[in-house]
Amino acid sequence: MELGFHIPIFDIDGGTTAIAGELARVGAAAEASGATWLSFMDHYFQIEPTGRPAEANMLEGYTTLGFLAAHTSTIDIGLLVTGVTYRHPGLLAKIVTTLDVLSGGRAVLGLGAAWFEREHRGLGVPFPPVAERFERLEETLRVCGQMWDPANNGPFDGKHYQLAETICSPQPINRPKVMIGGGGERKTLRLVAQYADACNLFGTPQDVEHKLDVLRRHCDEVGRDYDEIRKTIMANSPRPTLDTRDEFVRAMADYAKLGVQVVMVTPTTGSPAAWIDGFAPVVPQLAELG
Repeated sequence: MELGFHIPIFDIDGGTTAIAGELARVGAAAEASGATWLSFMDHYFQIEPTGRPAEANMLEGYTTLGFLAAHTSTIDIGLLVTGVTYRHPGLLAKIVTTLDVLSGGRAVLGLGAAWFEREHRGLGVPFPPVAERFERLEETLRVCGQMWDPANNGPFDGKHYQLAETICSPQPINRPKVMIGGGGERKTLRLVAQYADACNLFGTPQDVEHKLDVLRRHCDEVGRDYDEIRKTIMANSPRPTLDTRDEFVRAMADYAKLGVQVVMVTPTTGSPAAWIDGFAPVVPQLAELG
């Protein structure tokens, strides 16, 4: 099992002027630890699950990833996950392509249906009903696939998106892997089976086992090899701390038995680089789980 770091907090010790330097240290610490994943959220207001108010610090995700691309060299980078409502899919494909080129082929497209209505209303971003958001999510997956096909420059004619040309030059160095976040059994996991390279789930081992069983059924229905899909989880219930590293590793054994390949943890202190340094000893312990 591999370790990833997900950074949701930007209330950095030292204030706003300290954020850039701390994030550079985060990148260095994450790579030095042996982790294989580094991500941020795709939000513009802070979200309540972090325990902070909407007014707390939040950085735009893809700009932040571009900065981290220059301060890392090996770790995969992406948003967990991109809200489908925030960017036109043709532009999103171009943004992720740019990140891939400038990072040397390390970009991952994390994608989800978006949910934070207050953020949308606050910034004037349309917030369609959930059924439409899922329609847009599927069309976005298709658009990105076409943008990353150098033999197909368009057009794309969907229900919600119409593109006259899908030129994307340069093409990515490595076609970005697609990770779909969420465990909705009827829609989300079907989209994982049909389009994604990875899923991101959360919950107890029993919860995750059930979701993976559903995913396997969807794979059978669409003719997809279940084993091709990378299984990842967020460890946030409870969220591990530096004092609970041993308990964390023991708990991860049950997920490893289910075939989970990556677990992502979230430093929530004002000094995330130091937290990552302190958590690094679990990397070889997780690797021993399989």
